[in-house]
Amino acid sequence: MGTFHQNKSALHGITVVVDTTGPEIVIGRCEDEDDRGIFLNEADVHQDGDGGRSKEAYVQRVAMVGFWKKHDHLFIPREKIASIRRLGEV
Repeated sequence: MGTFHQNKSALHGITVVVDTTGPEIVIGRCEDEDDRGIFLNEADVHQDGDGGRSKEAYVQRVAMVGFWKKHDHLFIPREKIASIRRLGEV
């Protein structure tokens, strides 16, 4: 269950996995989501193949051991988002 605030998306406060249409996958805490895209806090970006890990292998590892934030805030435009899922559902 997320943190409920008026005028925020259902994912507000939830750590999410944002798969992009490119080689990046992003993990962070959702601040808000709207027609423009998704706003994340305390996020990390993984490039497919970095460290010998595919995007999905990276997500599986993060689900087990967590991640180090590399960005305080990120915005991912809607047109670059392939999918969004809760990290807790991985």
